Amino acid sequence: MFKSIMHVAIYTDKLDEMIDYYVNKLGAKIKVFIRYKEYLDRDDRPQNQKIAKEDPERVFNAYLEIAPNQFLELFPRMEGQKDHAGFNERVGFSHYSLLVDDIFKTREELLKKGVKIDTEITKGPSETYQMWLTDPDNNRIEVMQ
Repeated sequence: MFKSIMHVAIYTDKLDEMIDYYVNKLGAKIKVFIRYKEYLDRDDRPQNQKIAKEDPERVFNAYLEIAPNQFLELFPRMEGQKDHAGFNERVGFSHYSLLVDDIFKTREELLKKGVKIDTEITKGPSETYQMWLTDPDNNRIEVMQ
């Protein structure tokens, strides 16, 4: 039925830092960067259209390609949203995982780009290699081979 996860969406109050981290450190590519002005003529989206009329240059979202046809969608924090919960503090989203061919090579490349790696490379119970990263908003990322 499904072919893959197409995207993971994250709200952030550090949009510029998150884009820098994912693009310049992890190698993602900006696929689409949308401002609210795209909704000026969208009568079917009245809430977005209202913002578009008040602040057309306000960022709606950034769509980053992590791997072919797999994306991370970043939204600026919306008014009234609560702060992020700590890792495994609440039921629901915990982390996401990125698959690599050579975790040892990936680790060296990330370190050269200044990425802080939270753990050493270990083998999980499934006999897969793994290490952990944390993005600027403290979202946990598992890197696996």
